[in-house]
Amino acid sequence: MQDHEHGHDHGHSHDHHGWWRRLTHAVVLHSHDSRAKTDPALESSRDGLRALWISLIGLGITAVAQAVIVALSGSVALLGDTLHNVADALTAVPLGIAFLLVRRAATRAYTYGYGRAEDLAGIVIVVVIAASAVAAAWTAVTRLLHPAEMTHVPWVAAAGIVGFIGNELVARYRIRVGRRIGSAALVADGLHARTDGYTSLAVLAAAGGAALGWRWADPVIGLVIAAAITFVLKDAAREVYRRLMDAVDPDLVDRAETTLRAVHGVQDVSAVRLRWIGHRLHAEADLVVDSHLSLVAAHEIAADAEHQLTHAVPRLMTATVHTDPDSHPGGHHHTNLSHQRRRQN
Repeated sequence: MQDHEHGHDHGHSHDHHGWWRRLTHAVVLHSHDSRAKTDPALESSRDGLRALWISLIGLGITAVAQAVIVALSGSVALLGDTLHNVADALTAVPLGIAFLLVRRAATRAYTYGYGRAEDLAGIVIVVVIAASAVAAAWTAVTRLLHPAEMTHVPWVAAAGIVGFIGNELVARYRIRVGRRIGSAALVADGLHARTDGYTSLAVLAAAGGAALGWRWADPVIGLVIAAAITFVLKDAAREVYRRLMDAVDPDLVDRAETTLRAVHGVQDVSAVRLRWIGHRLHAEADLVVDSHLSLVAAHEIAADAEHQLTHAVPRLMTATVHTDPDSHPGGHHHTNLSHQRRRQN
């Protein structure tokens, strides 16, 4: 296996000394991973950490503002919502740890690096969202069975507005950055912040109902919000599940196949596989080339195919390209060759 560096001018440099080294290098699988592509990976991790810190500060300011209003109003319900927002803001901790782990170099034990830590953080976030839905439903049912008067309604309504605005701003920021860098966990965390905003909005609606004398408004709206959180939970869980199952957008596979078929010397594309490792993509491809080509020529086609692939597929970090002769394409040919070589030896 040999690493090749790709410059900004899309040049491709091979500096191998000796014909035997060139020939032996040509027959192995080609995995091309360059410093030019490592820098964007580190940059995306920095962007993720920056998003977490900024959003954590935003949620902290929101919680402090709500706490001040809690102290002035004495609202137990608002106190519960404030504590809920503080606890949910702490979900940034496992995701922040994951972003730090992603920046560690691969080892002989973790040969693909630590990108999967983001998926584990995504599981934690999904569990917290589920707990929020259960807590919201439980509180709403309890309040429905045991109605309580709400006091200092204007202050409670103001706190609901502050909570909703703060959480919605954080949610939009996290979701935007998460989609830009390809982090499903950060998107899920953004959706989680949005559920917190819905909870705060429920406080506002409940305050409006209390002002009209509707004691049932608070628990009923709480149940509606619990249902809304469940829908958000479904979307976040589906996103994390797809990452754990190595699912990718089929359009990316189509783009990769189209790019590979356009490479000069490629007769067919036997297989293309893509998988997410954290917020970066890895590709594996099997190409069919002319069986009369030299090993070096086949290698050059594979290298060119990998180079074009990394520029055509967004967030593609590494690619492993294998070439098969057109006379014997496919994996069964490899098995037959192995058996023949063993019999000859």
